[in-house]
Amino acid sequence: MSAGPNTATPGQGHLGPGVEAFDQWADELLDRLRGNPLADQVFTAASHLGDFSLIWHLVSAARGLGSERAASDAFVMAALIGAESLIVNQGVKRLFRRTRPTESGDDRYGVRKPSTSSFPSGHASAAAFAATLLAARSPAWARPLWFGLAAVVALSRAFVRIHHASDVVGGIATGLVLAAIARRIVRW
Repeated sequence: MSAGPNTATPGQGHLGPGVEAFDQWADELLDRLRGNPLADQVFTAASHLGDFSLIWHLVSAARGLGSERAASDAFVMAALIGAESLIVNQGVKRLFRRTRPTESGDDRYGVRKPSTSSFPSGHASAAAFAATLLAARSPAWARPLWFGLAAVVALSRAFVRIHHASDVVGGIATGLVLAAIARRIVRW
């Protein structure tokens, strides 16, 4: 993709005026939550736990303690999460090279400064990917838990202003596609 005229300006991308309008609308909605002590704590913690897919590795490892099959699944899940991260961070993101809304996130939240481009959100992709795999191996009652947790992790990235809302949407879509592919390959 060719870069648009605004790619050198922090917070701008080349995804078009409609996407930029969506991002502005979503940021204004999230701004109503920013500064709320509970929202600040939940989304900041979710953003930190999403770093390096830590939360998904922890969940998978904890589930692995339940049975021999779950232990085997935990190892497969770790490998799949690693592959997903490599594809998104070293592959897909290089196609877009979108700048982030801020260099290092909103100063109130102290998030890690990412080294990759903004689109799609790796946290959102990993969250959708992991939730899909976890749901496939979980009873029906637990599936909303995985997708709810994934939604909080994904949304946290726009909340702390390290991603545009459209990066999060793109990340979720990317994660769902990669999960569908992974499930076919490993017969998950």
